[in-house]
Amino acid sequence: MKRPAAVTDLINELKRLPGIGQKTSERLSFFLMRGPRERAEQLARAIQNVKDKIILCSTCHGITERDPCDICEDPKRDHSQICVVEEPHDVYVIEAVGEFKGVYHVLMGVISPLDGIGPDELTVAGLKEKAETGNIREVILATNPDMEGESTALYLAKLLKPTGAKITRIACGLPVGSDIEYADPVTLMKSLQGRSEI
Repeated sequence: MKRPAAVTDLINELKRLPGIGQKTSERLSFFLMRGPRERAEQLARAIQNVKDKIILCSTCHGITERDPCDICEDPKRDHSQICVVEEPHDVYVIEAVGEFKGVYHVLMGVISPLDGIGPDELTVAGLKEKAETGNIREVILATNPDMEGESTALYLAKLLKPTGAKITRIACGLPVGSDIEYADPVTLMKSLQGRSEI
């Protein structure tokens, strides 16, 4: 028996979301059909609002409803310290920790020659311009500790070194609560390299 076209369309659209396969998209579709109409309308409105209201901050490239964003506009933040992240959602991950009091710069990706992404496809020029003002004392490179993130961090460190700002990299190594015996060699090497005095 063939599914109604509206159901098939919904399943196909849900499958386009990252991490959602055929079975999950089917379950979500039937959940939405069984639930109250108001819940489905709220979901549709929330999706529409994201598309209508969310913009990128012209200063840091983070997501916001007004420009500049709350972080860039906050006079209590340390504007001489910039944390460089790959994607807008990385800002919220770091903010959730509550430790960092500086501002951000979102690259909008990483350098990945295999995917045809070079520095010109990212917001690298804007970061360099900020660092060259002379008002920046530290740039923290918080890209992911994978191949692309590491190569992007190395590229940025070399690019920004002449500005005189202190260039640092977030620490990498063993996660809290893990066992050394299960660590891969690269993680263990990074842990030893990034050791600190106690």
